[in-house]
Amino acid sequence: MKPVLAAVFGVSLALAAAPVFAADSGKITIMVGGITKMVYLPAKLAEQLGYFKEEGLNVELLSQPAGVDAENELLAGAVQAVVGFYDHSIDLQSKGKEIQAIVVFGQVPGEVELVNAKSKDTIKSMADVKGKTLGVTGLGSSTNFLTQYLAAKHGLTSAQYSVLPVGADNTFIAAIKQNRIDAGMTTEPTASQLLKTGDAAVLVDMRTMEGTVAALGGAYPASSLYVQRAWLDKHKPEAQKLARAFVKTLKFINTHSAAEITEKMPKDYYGNNKALYVQALQNSLPMYSPDGRMPKDGPETVLKVLSAFNPNVKGKHIDLSKTYTNEFVEQAK
Repeated sequence: MKPVLAAVFGVSLALAAAPVFAADSGKITIMVGGITKMVYLPAKLAEQLGYFKEEGLNVELLSQPAGVDAENELLAGAVQAVVGFYDHSIDLQSKGKEIQAIVVFGQVPGEVELVNAKSKDTIKSMADVKGKTLGVTGLGSSTNFLTQYLAAKHGLTSAQYSVLPVGADNTFIAAIKQNRIDAGMTTEPTASQLLKTGDAAVLVDMRTMEGTVAALGGAYPASSLYVQRAWLDKHKPEAQKLARAFVKTLKFINTHSAAEITEKMPKDYYGNNKALYVQALQNSLPMYSPDGRMPKDGPETVLKVLSAFNPNVKGKHIDLSKTYTNEFVEQAK
C-alpha cells in the first residue's frame, strides 16, 4: 500500500479503507520521532535497563527524525507503535484515524522559546516579536502552532512576524549563530548548548509544569507512546507489557539523578561532552511523568492550542476520550 502523505502538523495520513498490519511475528517495532531527543529518552532508557526483555517482549526501536515519516509508518501498519507527541492523536482523529496514547512520557512539552543573544535587549517577551523572525522546526509543526499560540496570547497575529523553518539540533544552532532568527523554539539538549555558549537566553520555558501552566494555561501532555486503536484491540497483552516496561522506566527516571540516568545511556548520546548532557537532562527532569498517566485536563489544553491554529482541528468535534487511555498504566501499578 502506498500511503498518501499530508504533511500537516508533522503528521502524515495513510488514506486506506482499513488499517493494514505487517505479519504478526511477535516482534514489536516502535518508531521514535528522533531517538536522541531528551523528550523521547524513556524509549531508549527502557531498552538499556532491560525492561522490555523482563516483560518477555521482543522490541525493536527505530528512529525517524521526520514526524511525517514516523506517522506514515504507523498508519501503513509497518510499525506497531510510535513514540511522539500526543497532539498527533487529536490531529489524526480529525482525519478519521483512531490513534490512542497508552503511556504519557512528558506531562509538558519540554520546549523552550530561546531569544538570540543579539536580540535579547529588544525582545523581553512574546509581546515583542512584532516584525521579528521566529524559528520553528517546520511549517505546520508542533513548534509552529505553539509559537503562534504564544504570540496570539499577546495580541499578535501570524501576519505580524515571520516564521522560518530551521529544524532542530545543529541546524537550529546555526540559525541562531548566523542571526537568521531573532528567537526560536527547540528542545534539550540543543537549548542547554546555546545557553552555555551565551548565544541565546530563555524567553518561554515549557520544560517545567510551572512554566507550561504560565505559558499555556495548563498541563500539556506531549511525548507519549501511541498505537492504532485497531492494533490495540487485538494486542492488549502486549500493550500491557509495554505499559509496565515504560512505567518502570518513568519510576527509574523519577528516583535517580541526571548523572545516574546518563550512565545508563549509550555513550554516543553525549559524545565527548558528558557534563553538558547531564546538565541538559537535569533541566529536563521536571517534564517527565511520574507514572505514565494522562495529566488531568491535559487533553483539553492541547485541544485548545490546536483549535486556535491547526486548520484540521479548528471547528471540528474531537472526542478526547478516544485519543488516550489510562487503562494500561493503571494496571501496571
